[in-house]
Amino acid sequence: MKLTQYVLQRFATYLAVLLIGLTITFFLPRFMPGDPISNYIAQIQARANQNLTPEAVQQIRDSLAELYGLKGSLFTQYINFMKRVLLHFDFGPSFTSYPTPVSEVLLKALPYTAGLLLTTTAISWLLGNLIGLIAGYYNKRLGATILELLGIVLYPIPYYILALTVLIILAFWFPIFPLSPTFLPGALDWQMFKLILYNSFLPALTLVLAGFGWNILSMKALAVSTKEEPYVQFARLKGVPNWNRMTRYVFRNALLPQVTALILSLGTVFNGALLTEMLFSYPGVGLMMRTAAGAGDYNLLYGSITLSIIAVATAAFVLDLIYPLFDPRIRLGR
Repeated sequence: MKLTQYVLQRFATYLAVLLIGLTITFFLPRFMPGDPISNYIAQIQARANQNLTPEAVQQIRDSLAELYGLKGSLFTQYINFMKRVLLHFDFGPSFTSYPTPVSEVLLKALPYTAGLLLTTTAISWLLGNLIGLIAGYYNKRLGATILELLGIVLYPIPYYILALTVLIILAFWFPIFPLSPTFLPGALDWQMFKLILYNSFLPALTLVLAGFGWNILSMKALAVSTKEEPYVQFARLKGVPNWNRMTRYVFRNALLPQVTALILSLGTVFNGALLTEMLFSYPGVGLMMRTAAGAGDYNLLYGSITLSIIAVATAAFVLDLIYPLFDPRIRLGR
């Protein structure tokens, strides 16, 4: 009964977060300056190099309002939006890529974002925590101090400075990698896979370095405090080897906050790394969001932000469900 109640409470919270997030997503773009329909009509007139009659403009405006869900009162638009999103996950066509549906635009960009961020998050988390564990467990040794200094140096560097430094060194001074990645269309064979790896190396490197420092410092601090716990000292007095004490006693108990951070980081993967994708012209979801915001593309903004909300809320919900597996205090209701 306790387990059922726990799951139902977490699921109710999950649904509430989704509802609030989708509501904010609906209203926020409408407070942005500019009218996307007027902008689109202006583009049509510019391409046609002539002014449309007021009747033609009104006819186009009515058609676009119907097409993009902007017809009727704000409340009517909100109800229709929630129905389309929750029942069909339909955001309509994109303004900037008309008549391509938003879902298709996102599906083209999502593999690039997910592949880049899932890989870099996992690498940064694993390496950072392993180095932080060694630095914290052997914190009185010179090697541990050097490892800690690595985290201290990397952590405070602003991301854009780190990214620009990597670009200047590895793409300008030593032109090993391209300044701007090029992804050719085609089937995913071995040649295409190597091309994607080559073009994704610089943004991946900057993301790994950006998350590396925090993981080192946080795990180091947790390991230092955990190794002084009575159960670890008791294991030392019993003659448990250093490696077993470090991995089975210190690492497992210091890992809980790091697991939380990892799962929440994985949830944010699907909204893209906006700054990374802008600096490296990487064709991911973050760059799509930036393009949509600049063009007033409501539908593409809705789709991108909704995808991010669902991913983060789902990650938090999954974390709530699996956390009792890591922490028996929650499982036992203490």
